Amino acid sequence: MASAEVDTTPATVEIADAIFCTHFKEQCDECNFDGREDNDGFFGFDFTDRAPLDCPPGTLNKDGVYQCKKHGSAGQFVAPRSGLVTPKCQCRQCYGWKKQITRARTAAKKAGRSGKN
Repeated sequence: MASAEVDTTPATVEIADAIFCTHFKEQCDECNFDGREDNDGFFGFDFTDRAPLDCPPGTLNKDGVYQCKKHGSAGQFVAPRSGLVTPKCQCRQCYGWKKQITRARTAAKKAGRSGKN
């Protein structure tokens, strides 16, 4: 009897406290995924209909943590979402999500978008 294959691929990936689909997109039509509201809330914002974050290319290191390909630095931290102590990419240039969300919210406000559509 053949065993059934089980898909163990996670529905999302967490990179420096923000969540993305497995295609590294904050908003993905292929996955029917939109992490903007969760990410906004996590970083202390009310949801705004903003452009999704761009997640720079990254690689999974030997500790199972995503690091940006450009800078690839890692350190230790306590993950606020899970409370676990894990290694993490410390690259504020590539994974500075709060700053990027702030910029996207400002652009959305200037374009006259706010709230959920």
